[in-house]
Amino acid sequence: MSDSETGGSTEQMTSRNILGSLLKSGLHEMNRERSGLLLSGLSAGLDIGFGPLMMAVVLTLSPGTFGDLTTELLLASVYSVGFMFVILGRSELFTEHTTLAVIPVIDRQASVRQLGRLWGLVYAGNIVGGLLFTLLVTLLMPELGVVDPTSFETIALKLVDHDLLWLFVGGVFAGWLMGLLAWLVAAAQDTTARILLVLIVTGTIGLLHLPHSIAGNVEVLFGLIVSSAITPMDYVAFLALATVGNAVGGAVFVALLKYGHVVRGAD
Repeated sequence: MSDSETGGSTEQMTSRNILGSLLKSGLHEMNRERSGLLLSGLSAGLDIGFGPLMMAVVLTLSPGTFGDLTTELLLASVYSVGFMFVILGRSELFTEHTTLAVIPVIDRQASVRQLGRLWGLVYAGNIVGGLLFTLLVTLLMPELGVVDPTSFETIALKLVDHDLLWLFVGGVFAGWLMGLLAWLVAAAQDTTARILLVLIVTGTIGLLHLPHSIAGNVEVLFGLIVSSAITPMDYVAFLALATVGNAVGGAVFVALLKYGHVVRGAD
C-alpha cells in the first residue's frame, strides 16, 4: 500500500485510511520484542478477568438470573468492563489480532511465521494472565463477601453446556465481532466513541453468550475451580473450539473481506 493510502482525515477516516492504520499497527506489533508481547498479553489476560468477576457479582446481588431481561442487560454491560480495560489500555488481546495481525500477511508485508509468533506469544500471555487472575480472586473470594461461588458455576455452565459444533460456530461469531471492533476502534476519532464501541460490540457478545476464548477462559476456569459440574475436559473443549472459531471469525469475516473490498476500490 502506498503512503497516500494511509493518510488520515481530520473529520472522517475512509476505508483505506482504516486499513492503513491497522496495517501499520499490525506490523508494529509483529516487530516488538518477545518479552514485550508476552507481558502485554499477560496484562490483558489479567485485566479482562474483571468482566467475568463483575458478572458473578451481578448474579449474586440480582434477584433475577439468566433469562431475566434486566439481569441479562446488566451482565452484558459489566462483561464489557474487562474489554474496556484491555482495549483502551492498549494491551494485547489475541482476538483483536485475529484481524489486526492477519492484514500484514494478506498484504504480503509479513510472513505466516511472524503471524504465528505474534499469536503464540499474545495467546500464551492472555491464558496465563487469566489463570493468575482466577487463582487470585478464588483466594480472596471468601473475604470479598459479594460473590456467591455458585454464580461462577452458573456462568461457566452457560458456556460449556453446548455441543461442540455450537462452540465452534459461536466462536466464529465472537471472533467476527472482535475483528469488527478492531476495525471500528481504528476508525473512531475520540475516546468516548471508542468506549461506546467497546460497550456495544462486547456487550453483544455477552448478551448472546458467545464463546470468547480469552474472557471465556476466565469464566470457565472459575467454574472449574469452584464446581465439580465443570470438568477439565469441558474446559479444554471450550478453549480449543472457541480459540479456533475466534481465529476463523476474525481472519475470514473481517480481515479477508475488509481487505478485499478496500483494495478493490473502496473509498
